[in-house]
Amino acid sequence: MAALIKESSLWIRRFHAVDDAPVRLVCFPHAGGSATFYFPLSRALTPHAEMVAVQYPGRQDRRAERCVDDLGELADGIVDDLRAWSDRPMALFGHSMGATVAYEVARRLERHGTRVLGLFASACRAPAVQRVEYVHQRDEEGLIAALRELSGTDPGVLGDDELLRMVLPAVRGDYKAVETYQHQPGAELSCPIRVLVGDNDPVTELPEATAWAAHTTASCETKVFPGGHFYLHAQIEQVLAAVERQLTEWSAHPYV
Repeated sequence: MAALIKESSLWIRRFHAVDDAPVRLVCFPHAGGSATFYFPLSRALTPHAEMVAVQYPGRQDRRAERCVDDLGELADGIVDDLRAWSDRPMALFGHSMGATVAYEVARRLERHGTRVLGLFASACRAPAVQRVEYVHQRDEEGLIAALRELSGTDPGVLGDDELLRMVLPAVRGDYKAVETYQHQPGAELSCPIRVLVGDNDPVTELPEATAWAAHTTASCETKVFPGGHFYLHAQIEQVLAAVERQLTEWSAHPYV
């Protein structure tokens, strides 16, 4: 029955099944991103871990659905599905907006008694760190300019005007979710956090990244990579090595 639930999941996509993997890594995309962003990571982690990715509404196979522009609502929907995937130790990885979504999901999981091995927060300011931004209120050209500035969108999409404008509603909804998000005080995570950030990231400055330490009662360490907001494109081998080492450590020594 569990397998049937997993394969028909609304929110979760599994690219490479690894039934005997010691740990499952759940990955959360950035604003405007989709589950397939993590396909290369899934392939590379096999068989050391089974990776699954979250698919937000309003893109790819969920393109006909309403975009969710409230981060709390997004986290609530994901948690309902993710509980069916908690049959083995589970860690979370989020990039940019995805890190904040993963954090809110982890809070909800722990609140309901589901243990999380740890959280990887990539290229993201700590939840309590606020910047006043209004990218979601820009016109279409302004949104496109924001995508180009961060260099995280597939060049094939940026070069195809019709395709690009098809994805803009999801981009706008995601930016609204991020820019209207307000961290709610309360119980923080009991699992460790590992922060990954580029040394030239215009969106996440180092003090904003290290502030994640306030959001866990366990350890929080920061690893800096060369690059900008999407540093992991050029540093994928180093990122993979760091993630594999950390997953092994968390599995052997939970809640370090």
